[in-house]
This record gives sequence, C-alpha cells and structure tokens, in this order.
Amino acid sequence: MKATVGTFVFALLAMGVFGTAGAEQSGGTNVGEELPPNVRVLLIQEMQAILKASEQIQTAIVQGDHETVAQKAQAIHDSFIMEQQMTEADKQALLAVVPEAFLERDQALHDLSEELAEAGRDQDTTRQLQQFSEMIQGCVGCHSRHATARFPGLSTSQP
Repeated sequence: MKATVGTFVFALLAMGVFGTAGAEQSGGTNVGEELPPNVRVLLIQEMQAILKASEQIQTAIVQGDHETVAQKAQAIHDSFIMEQQMTEADKQALLAVVPEAFLERDQALHDLSEELAEAGRDQDTTRQLQQFSEMIQGCVGCHSRHATARFPGLSTSQP
C-alpha cells in the first residue's frame, strides 16, 4: 500500500468529514470532528475538487472525450491539493484518526482511478464505464461505512 497522505484523501473526503453521530448504528466510523479544523478545510476543498473531476469524467465518457477522462482520473489518483498543502503535523493528525479498513478502501479507490486513467489513454470506453462505475460504488461503500452522519441515507446500505 502506498504510504502517502495523497492516497488517503479521495475516500476520506468522499466519506464526508462532518460529525460522529450514527457510526455505532452502521458499524462504521465518522472521523470529521476528530480532525483539526485546518485539516478539515483541506479535506473539504479536496472533496469539492474530486466531485468536480468526477462530474467532468462522466460528461467526457458519454462524449467520447478520452483525453479528459485520462486527465481527470489521473488527477483524482494524484490527489490534487493534499500533497501540496498538508504539513507533516497535518498528515500525522489525519493518520491518527483514520482506521486501517478505511485506508484499504481508499487505496482501492486510488487504484481504480489509475485504471480509469489508463482506459482513457487507451480510448477504451467500455473499460472507462466499468472503472468509473466501480469508483462510484467505492464512494457509496465508503460513505455507508465511514460517513453515516454525513450521509444518513446510506446508513442501511452496505455495498
């Protein structure tokens, strides 16, 4: 498993970094309130960037814009903001809160985004659809296990 904070970011942001209520009911975790405010802000910024990239990927897939699929999926894989703006102390605060199962899910999501980027570079629309679908399933799975306070509608879903 890659040991950079950038590899942890997509799923951490996707999980919603707000609140802790509801974790006990779903068997998941909600780590947002345990993070320092500056780290929360960075994660929110990251989540917004990933959401925008995901929307652009969806549009690019249906338009056959392979180059945009490759670029935006690679940007998700590379984790945008976090690699550039987190201090070592911020990284340690993040790692102190995030459970191992979460890190494994996040790594899988980053692997999927790299595979999606490759499918874009290969101009393989079928594979792009498959990888993008798996990425979205990963988001839902993470939200349903690690962010039930932020996404209560997923608290009964366990993909």
